[in-house]
Amino acid sequence: MRILITALAVCGSAGLSTAAEPSLAVGISWESVVRVSSTTPSLQVVVNPPLRRGSKIHDRVFQALYDLQPDYARYVPWLPYPKLAVAELEPPHDGETSWDFSLIDPPTVDFLEATKGHPAVLNFSTTPQWMWVTPTPVTYPADPDEPVWNYTQGAQLRNPSGKELADYYGRLVSWYTRGGFVDESGTRHESGHHYRVDWWEVLNEPDLEHRIGPKLYTEIYDAIVEGIREVAPEMKFVGVSVAGPSRQPEMFEYFLNPQNHKAGVGVDAISYHFYASPAKDEAPEAQQFTSWDQADGFLNTVRYVEAIRKRLSPKTATMINEVGAISADDREQNQPGHVTQPIPNSYWNLCGAMYAYLFGEMANLGIETVNASQLVGYPTQFPSVSLVDWNSGQPNARFWVLKLLRDHFGPGDKLVRTSPPGPYVYAQAFLSRDNKRRLLLVNRRNRDIEIAVPQAGGATIQYVDQTTGFQPPASAELAGDAVRLGGYAVAVVELGENR
Repeated sequence: MRILITALAVCGSAGLSTAAEPSLAVGISWESVVRVSSTTPSLQVVVNPPLRRGSKIHDRVFQALYDLQPDYARYVPWLPYPKLAVAELEPPHDGETSWDFSLIDPPTVDFLEATKGHPAVLNFSTTPQWMWVTPTPVTYPADPDEPVWNYTQGAQLRNPSGKELADYYGRLVSWYTRGGFVDESGTRHESGHHYRVDWWEVLNEPDLEHRIGPKLYTEIYDAIVEGIREVAPEMKFVGVSVAGPSRQPEMFEYFLNPQNHKAGVGVDAISYHFYASPAKDEAPEAQQFTSWDQADGFLNTVRYVEAIRKRLSPKTATMINEVGAISADDREQNQPGHVTQPIPNSYWNLCGAMYAYLFGEMANLGIETVNASQLVGYPTQFPSVSLVDWNSGQPNARFWVLKLLRDHFGPGDKLVRTSPPGPYVYAQAFLSRDNKRRLLLVNRRNRDIEIAVPQAGGATIQYVDQTTGFQPPASAELAGDAVRLGGYAVAVVELGENR
């Protein structure tokens, strides 16, 4: 009965009692190509304890990652867990070094195996803290699973040339790509790893994590690029990676200017981030308005940054490699006694719908990747950003939206001129690389809306909405032109080959 009701809802059956908007039509000009897409839907994987071998969700989560088969997945061992992110936690002393990959290798190897055969972006963003000038040494927990939020301190390197930091990253890359490295004391460390790593991103959110400006960041970027190229000359590099692009125009102006880099150091791609975030006292039913307003504001930022990039470095790609939403509750997760509040299931559909909308719009803007953030979040580590249930590992609606997009859209598709059916439903039509006509639909409201898709009778629709929940996308055959979208639904209509 549930399957029948779902199919009737999708087909727009007049017998369904749920109220619907008046029928509004999508306009599609299949012969009017706007641009050829260069955009890949993907995700980021942030290292945290649930990704460690032996955790109750480890196997299921990495199986989901493998099944997704993502291109340009971003892998980030990050600052809350220094022992899972930093390979040399103490400075060399009396001919001895502290290099240790015993906790870092398992999730990294699992990621590299799950994404093998696909380009990935690695970002070991957290640097050894002892390489920075601080009033006192910075400590870290003995327990690798205990989060700490003050590890990244200091705004000046103790070795101003950046060579110490560059050598660290050169050795780290050599560990994973060339079977090992020779440390500062001349001792060889063998890893046996010979993975292909296509992309390396230099630091993460330098505007927050060390609060460094454009000049110092560019100097650090150049030094690290030179250090890594000594062991991986074919590596490509991503820079900037700021959290607040709308507040950092000078970062893009400075970093993208070739005159500010060393000779021979280019910029293959830039990156930056976006999270929608409601006010602390905002009711759940109001978040649908906040999310779309903030998403539209971010798209204006993208247009502004793209204008800078095209003027200064037109061959540089753009990766928006953290896209998601952070609840007001998560912003207080590091406060004593904080207890994570329950997250309604509709929230995951709202976030999935917003991601699908941004994917469609960024494809129109020529962005190279749109990475949903993040594979696993959990209490104390941004649970509202997770793509899976942190207790069971079951993918949530955000993950299934990403899978739906990954399975149907990618670089080489043609975006054709599309008129949306009113202000509350987003629509973008694509001609796939194999000449299939596909229509992306996103319901921006938490209510059923009925629209008309010309010549949709007999077409197949796949969708993620609040009836599919934590299950894979559902599918149905459309009986006619009418399509009813559930609240926050994301759907792909397959309209057959273009003739």
